[in-house]
Amino acid sequence: MFERLQSMEERYEKLNQLLADPNVINDPGKLRKYSKEQSDLQEIVAVFRKYKQADSEMIDAKSMLDESLDESMNAMVHEEINRLDRELTELKEQLKQLLIPKDPNDDRNVILEIRGAAGGDEAALFAGDLFRMYSRYAEQQGWKTEVIDASPNEIGGFKEIVCMISGKGAFSKLKYENGAQRVQRVPETESGGRIHTSTATVAVLPEAQEVEVELNEKDIRVDRFASSGPGGQSVNTTMSAIRLTHIPTGIVVSCQEERSQIKNKEKAMKVLRARVYDKYQKEAQDQYDSTRKSAVGTGDRSERIRTYNFSQNRVTDHRIGLTLHQLDQVLNGKLDDIIHALILNEQAKKIEQADAG
Repeated sequence: MFERLQSMEERYEKLNQLLADPNVINDPGKLRKYSKEQSDLQEIVAVFRKYKQADSEMIDAKSMLDESLDESMNAMVHEEINRLDRELTELKEQLKQLLIPKDPNDDRNVILEIRGAAGGDEAALFAGDLFRMYSRYAEQQGWKTEVIDASPNEIGGFKEIVCMISGKGAFSKLKYENGAQRVQRVPETESGGRIHTSTATVAVLPEAQEVEVELNEKDIRVDRFASSGPGGQSVNTTMSAIRLTHIPTGIVVSCQEERSQIKNKEKAMKVLRARVYDKYQKEAQDQYDSTRKSAVGTGDRSERIRTYNFSQNRVTDHRIGLTLHQLDQVLNGKLDDIIHALILNEQAKKIEQADAG
């Protein structure tokens, strides 16, 4: 580990020299590339230097024990050694976490897709609850939410809703929401007071750039139709809604939120690109060593990840066995405790794998 850290520090120093080179300063491409690399290394190099400083102080403190010291000075040296030992342990753990490979998608915007699954109207209502939960969480994070496509039902829920969440680190936090989620509650239409279980699926896709996914116009079928609302009734007599079909993969995307056909097509293309990117990534992941998959789950949308129980005001994340009796707060967007626990669990598993390797 320390050989790798030493190489990273040397590279950091080299980057400092490169960024002062007039040839690099006058080349926007190189300047951007080297600046990002330097920024990525900055924190880990700073912590490594703290570790080396503490290690040097530890060597000096231990060498003093070989000298003839009075009782008071000897106690002070032992106290300093204990302090440095604690500091070195903390810094070493911090370095292990910083060495965990960063998900290249972490800084991307997110395409969030929520669909009602088992439970009919109650599942659609639950999908609406989840959409509002994520919208409020995004607002608290300072992110922007933009609906791309929605299929509402007559009672205020959604059979399906697709939106884009834009903001720094959106994917790094929301990626843990991939999967099937279930709700246990008494529906308003239930006269007997019986608790029903309904489910909704959540898909979190990183927004893909055009350079990463090349979509050939010849491979995309474009259909135009009139927008529709709950129950399928027409809400717009103009043919502004767009449906894109990617023929090689069979992926279909619709967008009808804008009155402009051009804007609807732009939004639909973003979703199509993200879904194709996600498909190719998953195919590559399937060929990768399964032991490297995150311990918080495979991300499969069929995997049940969480239960929301209204009668007990309880939320349980099944991947890490976390239960909070704060259902009302969670549905109001207070997801930080759950997401932070999932991040820590994933980091711990990756560190464990690295140590085993």
